[in-house]
Amino acid sequence: MYYIIVASDGTGRTAQQALDAALTQFEDTHVEIIIKSSVRSRLQVLEIVEEALQKKAFIVHTLVSDEMRSLMLNTARRLNVETIDLMGPFLMRLTHRFANAPSEKPGLFHEVNKDYFRRIEAMEYTFRHDDGQRMHELDKADIILLGVSRTFKTPLSIYLATKGWLVANVPIILDMELPDILNDIDPHKVFGLTTYPSVLAKLRRSRHEHLGGLTGDYAVEAFVTREIRYAHSFYQRHPKWAVVNVTSKAIEEIASEILSIYNSS
Repeated sequence: MYYIIVASDGTGRTAQQALDAALTQFEDTHVEIIIKSSVRSRLQVLEIVEEALQKKAFIVHTLVSDEMRSLMLNTARRLNVETIDLMGPFLMRLTHRFANAPSEKPGLFHEVNKDYFRRIEAMEYTFRHDDGQRMHELDKADIILLGVSRTFKTPLSIYLATKGWLVANVPIILDMELPDILNDIDPHKVFGLTTYPSVLAKLRRSRHEHLGGLTGDYAVEAFVTREIRYAHSFYQRHPKWAVVNVTSKAIEEIASEILSIYNSS
């Protein structure tokens, strides 16, 4: 069963009709639609996002108010809740088209575009700071991921970047020190990724075989165990860094766990 929450500052009928039309293309998918009408306060928006988080639902909204739509967008982003804005892009295009006409919402075009450019900026930052690149700019990151090879640092970084987070990731390599700049960064931004040696060794064997067995001890469990212990030696020296076990978890699940920790710190 999937849950979709429809949030509207009116009756919600417009969003529900659009949703009903779209869902006809998914005949075998069981969906429960929850209507939240007359959404006009900050508290209502926060409660809706919290409910979506608890139900693992996504939100479809038709909020005309710049303030409410921006709050919905930013709160959902922090909690890793998916949202679909049906009204914002439409109003943005009309505002742009009728640029000579008085607008009751002068900040509309800016607010809608702000999210778009934030995501672009996040993607660009994340690609530039993948796998330990540009260490001197780590302080600009919202989130920094650490871990040995194949602990999902890059896919996690990209996933979080699509949500508008500036993410950098730094590899932990056996017998190599981490950059000193990490000692000066807010520790609540730093997340150490870990997993079980046997699981990681099995995962690495696929890459080892793909490369024709040219990776040396890379996939040997004893070597992997040493690497993970070495990573944990850094984590233990920095108790304020959060440690996240990625074993058998989907990227979305790991991201949600990271954001939950981030928001509670």
